[in-house]
Amino acid sequence: MDAKSTRMDSAPIKVRCLPEERGQIAASASAASLSLSAYLRRVGMGYEIRSILDQERIIALAKINADQGRLGGLLKLWLTNDEKLAGHNPDEMRRMIHRVLERIGDTQAALLEAAKKV
Repeated sequence: MDAKSTRMDSAPIKVRCLPEERGQIAASASAASLSLSAYLRRVGMGYEIRSILDQERIIALAKINADQGRLGGLLKLWLTNDEKLAGHNPDEMRRMIHRVLERIGDTQAALLEAAKKV
């Protein structure tokens, strides 16, 4: 291919299909956030087509994971502040801290399971 040539200069490949097939192809291209031409070119060349929904789910999981990290950081900050801990019963504090840590662990496990499905 010449360095100056573009796809617009090239001859198109025509594909005959039924209206239902075209609709299905268009829906798949839209789900991948691609034009029909780009979608068919990638499929024809053997590239894996990733749905934009998968990418959105991954971004959502990353945000939840970041929130979990911030929560852990806030817990650490709270635990290292002696003034905030001074007026509380030590046994109750231990139980509360263990509950928070268990919930963080449960959420991390749920995130891992959700990430495996993506």
